[in-house]
Amino acid sequence: MKIVTTLLFIVLSVSTYSQDSIILGGGCFWCVEAVFESIKGVEHVVAGYSGSDVINPTYKEVCKGETGHAEVVQVYFDSHQISLTELLDVFFHIHDPTTPNRQGADIGSQYRSIIFYNSVEQLNIIVSVIDKLQTQYENSIVTELRESEIFYPADLSHQDFYQNNKNIGYCRAVITPKLKMLKNEYQLILK
Repeated sequence: MKIVTTLLFIVLSVSTYSQDSIILGGGCFWCVEAVFESIKGVEHVVAGYSGSDVINPTYKEVCKGETGHAEVVQVYFDSHQISLTELLDVFFHIHDPTTPNRQGADIGSQYRSIIFYNSVEQLNIIVSVIDKLQTQYENSIVTELRESEIFYPADLSHQDFYQNNKNIGYCRAVITPKLKMLKNEYQLILK
């Protein structure tokens, strides 16, 4: 019943948004979600899982690395307000795309850098952005690129996590500093 309720919430909440979307994974989905929720033109962000054949994964299973899924966010955006290139610039700036299966203290394939694209056009844009950014990194960008797969929304307790839990230790220590950096470096595209 919990999965059905979560899915119904997600379907109802995104049905009024544009068709432009992309799935991004760059470590803990709470961090990535908080960043993209603060960007102009991003209409909705849904935390969840993708990247494995295991059906209906739970947060506990994914966190333990038992399913092969990555923690990801599905970003719905209005391409008339923000381009995919701009979103990808932020994405690559908020995590280290050169570390396989790790972001900071979060270790495991569930925290890998990954992008699920919806079209050849999106793939071409992603590859172009990576080629351009590679010169800024000493190590190779290892972000996995995959055609979109089944996306499983996380349960409601993981949606809008930062907004609902700003005072817990993880949010104060990890997410708040990312948002401050974003405010300093991307002020023109913030809500």
